[in-house]
Amino acid sequence: MTDFSRRDFLKLSAATVGALTLSGAGEFGEARAGSAPSYWWQRETATKSSYCDMCYWHCGIKAEVADGRVAKIYGDEDDPLSQGNLCPRGQAGVKQLYNPDRLKQPLINVGERGEGDYRKATWSEALDYAAEKLSKVSEKWDGPESIAWLNHCTSGSWFSHIAAAWGSPNSGGPAHSLCLGSREIASQLTFGLPVGEHMPVDWENTEFITLIGNHIGENTHNTLMRDFVGALEGGARLAVVDPRYSTPASKSDYWLPIKPGTDTALLLSWINLLVTEDRYDRSYVEKYATGLEELEKRVKDYTPEWAAEVTDLDRETIEEVGREMARYRPHAVVPPNRKASWYGNDTQRMRALFILNTLLGNYGREGGFYFSASPWIQDYSFPSMKLENTGGGCGGGGGALGEDTLPEDVRERADKKGEKFLYGSLSEPELIEAMASEDPYPIKGLVVTGNNIFHSAPKKERTKEALKNLDFYMAVDILPQEHVMWADVVLPESTYLERYDDFFIGHHKSTPFISFREPAVDPLYNTEPGWWIAKELGKRLGLGEYFPFEDFEEYLNERLGPLGLSVEEMKEKGIVKQPQLSQPYLKDYESQGQEPPFGTPSGKIELYSERLEENGFDPVPTYEGVEEPPENYFRLLYGRSPVHSFSRTQNNPWLSEIDPENEVWINSSAAEDLGLEDGEYVILENQEGKRSKSIRVKKTDRIREDCVYMVHGFGHETPGMEQQDGKGASDIELQSDYELDEISGSAGMNVNYVKIAERGGSAQ
Repeated sequence: MTDFSRRDFLKLSAATVGALTLSGAGEFGEARAGSAPSYWWQRETATKSSYCDMCYWHCGIKAEVADGRVAKIYGDEDDPLSQGNLCPRGQAGVKQLYNPDRLKQPLINVGERGEGDYRKATWSEALDYAAEKLSKVSEKWDGPESIAWLNHCTSGSWFSHIAAAWGSPNSGGPAHSLCLGSREIASQLTFGLPVGEHMPVDWENTEFITLIGNHIGENTHNTLMRDFVGALEGGARLAVVDPRYSTPASKSDYWLPIKPGTDTALLLSWINLLVTEDRYDRSYVEKYATGLEELEKRVKDYTPEWAAEVTDLDRETIEEVGREMARYRPHAVVPPNRKASWYGNDTQRMRALFILNTLLGNYGREGGFYFSASPWIQDYSFPSMKLENTGGGCGGGGGALGEDTLPEDVRERADKKGEKFLYGSLSEPELIEAMASEDPYPIKGLVVTGNNIFHSAPKKERTKEALKNLDFYMAVDILPQEHVMWADVVLPESTYLERYDDFFIGHHKSTPFISFREPAVDPLYNTEPGWWIAKELGKRLGLGEYFPFEDFEEYLNERLGPLGLSVEEMKEKGIVKQPQLSQPYLKDYESQGQEPPFGTPSGKIELYSERLEENGFDPVPTYEGVEEPPENYFRLLYGRSPVHSFSRTQNNPWLSEIDPENEVWINSSAAEDLGLEDGEYVILENQEGKRSKSIRVKKTDRIREDCVYMVHGFGHETPGMEQQDGKGASDIELQSDYELDEISGSAGMNVNYVKIAERGGSAQ
């Protein structure tokens, strides 16, 4: 349905990399009058091994260092993820290191919280002060449960380590509740396995791909992008279900511009079609799955005719795509989204997606999903801790199915897991609500690491109320982001190019691996790595025994010992591969006389979930409609920029030059009805009267008339971030409501609506 070559899909990346290279030329060398230019490659250089921290993909990289400065970053050819390639964000890591807006020394607040009035402090002073305040919170408010830890990315697990050692269950990252929680819980309920950080789709062997609100090519990640493009280049057909004609939709054979919020209806109709027309993989389902008979009974009314009415799609197209999936099975796949929290009914939607894949017979088979292999490395021998470390890294964890097993003297989680929702890791929005309301008990201390809660969590005003209600708030970050300037103590973290970190554990189809990170250069400023900050804070809290290593090389060497390796050897290798652990397909298990690795109670794929039924939920997904937008309002949809990560990179000079501000997509007909011109600036207002900053209109036929779309992560309001302060608008400003998924605890934020409140204005 498009004139574009499938090879055109690479043009955006190629153009972006070219722009990035030009932007960065001045970093590497400078020509002066009367002298030859001194470029980095003409100097003495050293090569350092690391893995990228510009997004959660963690590609293996090499950093070229010339005269003590990082001159260039490129992909490690030996790394199974980067394979020698790197996206614009990865290359722009140079400008995270040399960003003039970085936090440069510890700070202590001397004014009212939120005013941003600080004085400089030494590390000892700041850490002593923070430990004293946190200890007082614990003493006054009946224990360490009164302190919450919201952590993200590589360093986050070290602060969750403190929480676990001290005894606070209120620790975790944003990923579970705001991105992938419903996906992971649904996968565990159905397969007994998580999806994991890197989507285990067998792209090289697939022949028919169906994306549902999945913006590959816009939320660009190195391997995922290249593998997806490789599948298309290899002849795979593509169907895209999306209210917006996204980048992958422009490369598709079928675009289904679905009515927002009706995706479950479409999935159920495809399940109905496969079952009633006997197009599913009967032998696969009989061998590996349970619950088909119950599934058949419950989906009998979800016909394509019914779905066409609900979804605003053509019945013929629904049927044709469903039959094409069946024709190509098991080499047909419907990949799950990472950003799966949409409307609050998301676990059941993802269950429907996984059931559809099961009927296609593709899990553990070529062209479908492979079993992702994990490498082995020894854990460090920490003393036994009061609680289990819940992580806090970018992956966020899958969230265990079952009750938290807490000691009798530890209070339950403040986010009310078990009362408000059934399964899952910490719910960030519900924890913030507990901080503001003091229900079920007061949360009076907060430590946030690498998590801009003013740009991640909905209900921003409630977040501010929660922060005002604290006795103490500490932030660990690289940049003076909005939430940082509300903290009582600000601790500046070294960038990933200035520090050692724990190993990256790379799950993979054929080559599970371990990545190593070493400092490429010494810290530029008075900053410290996250592990060091956590260790020093832990010592001051009386938890020094839980950080028994003297330095981080000692920690790394203990883990490497059983592999016969050391830190010095890893500086040369960078990567350790363990291909012998790979078992990607069911046939690999069966050839070894092993049972399939499905971790459900039945040991099979569970189409009908007795665990859900026992807890009062539908054992098979059913369709629940979502609320319609109020009159004269559009449903607000949001997504990602291909050159930005969340709200973390908009202040990067190279990336800001490429993509400096976001736009609001409005259907051309709807825009004409409102008298709007392409490129003019408007202010949006949501259903509760919350207003955005000024944002430019993108008048386009590539979106339905009942919704608008904007890219997440812009609209920063912090004078300390000069590259991005005041540019574009923040979608979070307009997300003053969310719908909680009662199974997973995920927060669906596609339940907000906007109208054009004002015309005029300009870029900030």
